[in-house]
Amino acid sequence: MFFLSLGVVVAGPGQTAAVERARIEAEKVRALVEAGALPRARLEQVERDLADARDDDVLGHALYGLASVDELTEEQIRDMGAAAERRVARQREKLEQAKRLVEAGVSPRTSLSPLLEELDSRRKTMDLAASRANFFRELTEMVKREQALEASLEAEPETVLRTAERFEGAGVFRLAQLRTITAAFEKEFRSSLPVSARGMTQLHKRLGFDHRERADVSLRPDQPEGVWLRRYLEALKIPYIAFRGFIPGVSTAPHIHIGPPSLRLRIAD
Repeated sequence: MFFLSLGVVVAGPGQTAAVERARIEAEKVRALVEAGALPRARLEQVERDLADARDDDVLGHALYGLASVDELTEEQIRDMGAAAERRVARQREKLEQAKRLVEAGVSPRTSLSPLLEELDSRRKTMDLAASRANFFRELTEMVKREQALEASLEAEPETVLRTAERFEGAGVFRLAQLRTITAAFEKEFRSSLPVSARGMTQLHKRLGFDHRERADVSLRPDQPEGVWLRRYLEALKIPYIAFRGFIPGVSTAPHIHIGPPSLRLRIAD
């Protein structure tokens, strides 16, 4: 109790300090409600706060954490979107309750301002989560279409020449070389190389493709940056496949795959 009174909380495994604090507060209030010392409405409030803290924790990892989109799982993407939606719904409910108090003359209208600002912030977070989820789906489709195109390049190279261009080079690429490529690109264009997948990712693993020692760059092959990158790779004899982004009847994102074609994993996890 001494440590709690000082506000020191040690989070358990997989929990942030904020979630742990909310959990402890909920337990304390629950005990007081059961003892008749506090109204049940107070328990409902702290339970909403706990749920909010848990959802914020989900967003902190999947939306604002260090993991890139391709390193997340489909379940994490789904949980992220659901958490963002729940936080918006709770804030709307909170705002409606506050409006009723204002209409009843209990609270001033100015009390609504911070609630409206918080709702706007949560809506923006929900939009950002939706955008990240869409990007995840686009990457998933991109990987699937890439495999189809790579197979077509092997079987019918003439039929897909306008869709994809393959440069075999020395046939070898190491991810360590990506640092040199990135530095050269940044020097040339004063912007970061838009790498969408670096090496083996959760996405490639889930789809059963070996993407080790390979990288995907979100550049159109025929835009100035894409042309420069292809010429740079050719000068270094680094293999690549430039996808222009169209398969008859199916659309996919244009990009440049650096390294040899991705192979099927022997055992897809």
